[in-house]
Amino acid sequence: MEATSENNFQEFYVKWQNEHNQHLFELTNASKTPPQQPQSDSSLSDLVERVISHYEEYYRIKTKWAKNDVYLLLSPPWNSPLEDAFLWVGGWRPTTAFHLLYSKSGLQFQAQFSDMLIGAKTGDLGDLSSDQLGRIDIFQKGTIQEEREITEKEAKQQGRVADKEMVGLSHDASYESTRPVGGSLDVGSLINSVLKPKEEGFQMLLQSADELRMKTLKGVINILSPIQAVHFLIAAAELQLCLHEWGKDKQDEQIAASSTTQLPAVTY
Repeated sequence: MEATSENNFQEFYVKWQNEHNQHLFELTNASKTPPQQPQSDSSLSDLVERVISHYEEYYRIKTKWAKNDVYLLLSPPWNSPLEDAFLWVGGWRPTTAFHLLYSKSGLQFQAQFSDMLIGAKTGDLGDLSSDQLGRIDIFQKGTIQEEREITEKEAKQQGRVADKEMVGLSHDASYESTRPVGGSLDVGSLINSVLKPKEEGFQMLLQSADELRMKTLKGVINILSPIQAVHFLIAAAELQLCLHEWGKDKQDEQIAASSTTQLPAVTY
């Protein structure tokens, strides 16, 4: 979808979320497939690939939009304050994928503990092998380092708000605003020239963060079996969609509460 206005990306995102919800339905149904069913791995792999392609589409469109308005994507207005509280460079923190994996693995292990005692294999995330755990650990350490590097770049980029150019420009702009109409300083052009490289810096930062998010998602999926990948993607979708709904509900409750506490109009 080509975008020419601010609202178009939001429309794309709403459509993407609806499709994501449909994928969750398909993933949930697929998770009920018996592990030993013939050709089940093949069909599960196809589904996982489609879901990953859906994520890739989101980041592809997002990258295009960042060239139009990177600040919109760093602080999406369609997010609730609850979602904003967990944002990292305009999206989810890559290392969250590992916390999600370990949390879901622990929950499924506990749920199937009695079966595991008699040697039964569940095939889900509670049944991760020692080899898988070792590979996940190595991958997590590398992701932590890459995430830290991007965080440090973000801090430097944000620090540029108070560099000499910005401070000098803010002084000149403030002084110019007090002068009579027809001042000699072209403040608009100066603002654009000073802010442009900072905008480009944020575009590069967001692209690096999104690339790491996608790299992390694919990396985790590649370590898991098809059925385990299905369970992981279910957990990821459930968390993302529920967080969005919880945030909206909380925001609606706060709006409703504030409207009921307003003083009634005084009539004479």
